[in-house]
Amino acid sequence: MSGDGDNGLGTGGEPGERAAEVRAEEARDATAGRVTDADTGTAARLQKLFEGHRLTPTQRRIAHCMVRRAADAPFLSSVELAELAGVSQPSVTRFAVALGFDGYPALRRHLREVAPTEKAGDDGTANEYQQAVQAEIDNLRHLAAALADPSPVIEAGRLFATSRPLPVLGLRAATAQAAGFTYFARKVHPDVRLLDEGGTMLPDRIDAAVRAGATTLLCFALPRHPREVVEALAYAQGAGLTVVTVADSAFAPVARHTDLLLPAAVGTGLAFDTACAPMLLGRVLLEAMCDALPDAQARLEEFDARAAARGLFVD
Repeated sequence: MSGDGDNGLGTGGEPGERAAEVRAEEARDATAGRVTDADTGTAARLQKLFEGHRLTPTQRRIAHCMVRRAADAPFLSSVELAELAGVSQPSVTRFAVALGFDGYPALRRHLREVAPTEKAGDDGTANEYQQAVQAEIDNLRHLAAALADPSPVIEAGRLFATSRPLPVLGLRAATAQAAGFTYFARKVHPDVRLLDEGGTMLPDRIDAAVRAGATTLLCFALPRHPREVVEALAYAQGAGLTVVTVADSAFAPVARHTDLLLPAAVGTGLAFDTACAPMLLGRVLLEAMCDALPDAQARLEEFDARAAARGLFVD
């Protein structure tokens, strides 16, 4: 569950489904915080199952919902999944067929066959706070496994290093992630611009960055996904920027307007989502950018010298 009150949706739907999307968004956000944390291993298997398939925006919405509710996915009926995803029941059937199954019952049987019956080491005595912490640990393990192939992060670091300026976008729940990245990036990058306010000025600020020479935009996108972020990414791509996005899922609504998407799961077991993995991935991207900036170390040493001369820190 996310405590943010947005109603913005990032993807289009099939005819007749758009009106139902907003209502379904409200319904699933009202209940998401009371379900068991999604098993990370199941989420990883779902991601793998969906990869390589050309999915429509509606089907990507279903995939995103299943990843977010990975622990429950093997046990949801097609009607329940349709309600959670904000689509029609026939759309769920077509989604299963697009994945190569005879229908949704066959997809659900497959998920039940590969889903673990219980988490290793879970004796059922952990309270809800411990479960939330364990879910975040699982998310970090999943992120570590994804980083076994460092090439996407290395490529992102190269794109950030060569973009002057580098705009960094993050609205609502993702504001803290964008601000944290920007704070540290400014120590080594000559021009990093934080875009943390929406409204009609946001396209203007993107245009200003492009006029100044920006070639890449970094976006942090976390649930609930504001419509404004999706629109801003579409605008940025139209302006010629390469969009790199850190999102909670490879099937998040922002994926359709992203050139390089780096997924990092969020925890959903508390009233408000927890985002340790996206935060850590942001720090990893900072490291990759530093590796791609030949003068990064010199800039850090210069900053430390100025900070010492000013007595900036007490330690």
